[in-house]
Amino acid sequence: MSAGQARETGEIFGPRMTLFADVLSVGVCTALVSLPVVTLPAALSTACAVLRGAREDQPATAGRYLTTLRRRLRAGDLAAGALFLTGALLLWADLALARAGLPGAPLFAIVAAAIGAYAAVVGLRACGRPESLTGWRAVVGGAARDSVRDVGGSGLVLLAVAAAVLCAWMLLPLAFLAPGPLALALTAVDIRMPHRPEG
Repeated sequence: MSAGQARETGEIFGPRMTLFADVLSVGVCTALVSLPVVTLPAALSTACAVLRGAREDQPATAGRYLTTLRRRLRAGDLAAGALFLTGALLLWADLALARAGLPGAPLFAIVAAAIGAYAAVVGLRACGRPESLTGWRAVVGGAARDSVRDVGGSGLVLLAVAAAVLCAWMLLPLAFLAPGPLALALTAVDIRMPHRPEG
């Protein structure tokens, strides 16, 4: 065990428990910042950046989260949030049409759900990339390529989302903690990718 990971004399919890607590505090901040919905991409991207910094011994605290968010919140982030909201409403409307008895509804629902799942994976993987702090256009293109090249990572993203949704469904207050572990999962999926060529 390295000196950075060693438990101090009299310390009850080790550094992993501290990181777990930090993940939960970042999750609460992310959930609160995401309440207007259009701020969701910026909030999640900031959470991923803060948790990624823990690898370089930067504090993964709520204070650092809010400082990073204040520095980066801009019109492009709100536009990304508006695009996310529009896509979610469009998917909901498509699935509602399928349930209403549209001809070919089962196939239509499967295609709409598949497109929605792919779009969600691309958006979430974009949030997990460190470049999302400075702009979205190139990051989304890179995330789309990663989603196809790294099918296993995309599956992990979907599993992380399913786990977050299941936790929130089982116990509603967990909805305010779930964004932290989700951001940690998105960051881990991005870190496990082999070195990417720029562009």
